[in-house]
Amino acid sequence: MTEIDAKIDALVPAWLTLPDIAELLDVEVTRVRQLVKEGQLIAVRRGENRALHVPAAFIDGAEQKVVKGLAGTLTLLRDDGFTDEEMLEWLFTPDESLPGTPAQALSENRGTEVKRRAQALAV
Repeated sequence: MTEIDAKIDALVPAWLTLPDIAELLDVEVTRVRQLVKEGQLIAVRRGENRALHVPAAFIDGAEQKVVKGLAGTLTLLRDDGFTDEEMLEWLFTPDESLPGTPAQALSENRGTEVKRRAQALAV
């Protein structure tokens, strides 16, 4: 859990607090904290009260779960040596060849290509 700079904050279109995510997933807040601790979600401190926030794009509200492929992608990026801030920047920076952002591609069930690109970063 880290604080982020204004550049990364501006890249992410929408944020959710941990209680918001718990409500969407129909779980306790402690379960959401566990997902963050396990590396399945990235949470950052932001706002006046420095509350923990997670990018809204990481949650599939319709399916009431974390977006498919996110945890594996985060693991690949972490293994490549990325920090939380670098992962957020990579996931939310538009890529014309994708098209869109890697986070958007994950939410549109195009995770295979996102993971392929994440693996290529290590080379």
